[in-house]
Amino acid sequence: MSMNLKFTQPAHAAKRLILVINPGSTSTKFALFEESTSLFELTLAHTAEELAGFEKITDQFHFRRDLIVWELAYRKTDLSRIAAVVGRGGLVKPIESGIYEVNEKMIEDLNAGLLGQHASNLGGLIAHEIALTLPNAKAYIVDPVVVDELQPVARLSGHPEIERISIFHALNQKAVARIFATSVNKKYEDLNLIVAHLGGGISVGAHRKGRVVDVNNALHGDGPFSPERSGGLPSGQLVDLCFSGRFTHAEIKSMITGKGGMVAYLGTNSFKDVCKMAESGNEKASLVIEAAAYQVGKEIGAMAAVLNGKVDAVILTGGLAYQEGFISRIRAIVSYLGTLMIYPGEDEIKSLAYNGLLALDGKIAPKVYS
Repeated sequence: MSMNLKFTQPAHAAKRLILVINPGSTSTKFALFEESTSLFELTLAHTAEELAGFEKITDQFHFRRDLIVWELAYRKTDLSRIAAVVGRGGLVKPIESGIYEVNEKMIEDLNAGLLGQHASNLGGLIAHEIALTLPNAKAYIVDPVVVDELQPVARLSGHPEIERISIFHALNQKAVARIFATSVNKKYEDLNLIVAHLGGGISVGAHRKGRVVDVNNALHGDGPFSPERSGGLPSGQLVDLCFSGRFTHAEIKSMITGKGGMVAYLGTNSFKDVCKMAESGNEKASLVIEAAAYQVGKEIGAMAAVLNGKVDAVILTGGLAYQEGFISRIRAIVSYLGTLMIYPGEDEIKSLAYNGLLALDGKIAPKVYS
């Protein structure tokens, strides 16, 4: 099933515009929606030379903002119709899921890089700056990767020096969960769901009545391995590797995130290429795919236990969900849980627009960041 977002529009409402901004490390994606309809969507790539002059991510603010403002002017956009400017959530402090209106405290934390410097920090900053120049617009961020709704028991790792941290694909997980709930005429907050985002990183979340009460840390070494992340590793062997003298601290970190998983086993982080290798008879590639599906299925089973076996649906999403052979392997492992839904891909732009319209229509009340 494709991820076709359906926005509901009150019959009496004027056609409002929603500007969506999603900065990445080497690109700036932005789009303009008229209610549920995308008017345009652009991805502007930034070369290493263009970005070399900026010492910090936040120093790129004016450069990226001006590109967006210029495009709006070039397209003769009626700025008075822009009702919401929605930015990709950055590395703010851990917060519960939701739509947050950008305020001074958030701006302070994004500028400071409270939990790190990342291009997504610019999303809220640029959204706020542009909204200030518009007569009828408010600025929001939605479900950043630091969404934290873990139940207390899920935070304990086994040692007090290491607490389990919630970092996952919150925006896409929450969006597809709400889409599924709408499709069965129920509220997301009334369902128990397991959502597995299958992409460059893999996160599997237990959604209990609207809150992700447990999820693997998809960035720093937890859960299933992925095209470029190692997932959870045997800790004793990892410690031995760290003190072997063979690798630097940075090299070990890159083994976990960036150069782990499929790229470590097969030399490529392209899942399409891995699948082609398997189809051509490469037995190692076939085993890696089987193992990846096995680990995803095992993690889904663990989250079913978190939900006491009361699971309304399992949802698979992300780029890897396009590969039917991979999905079939996971389906064979988790079919006992009942309903399995597939929403392949990850459309952050549409997810941000979708949430912006929910806020404008009063279906979700924006929260206050503090």
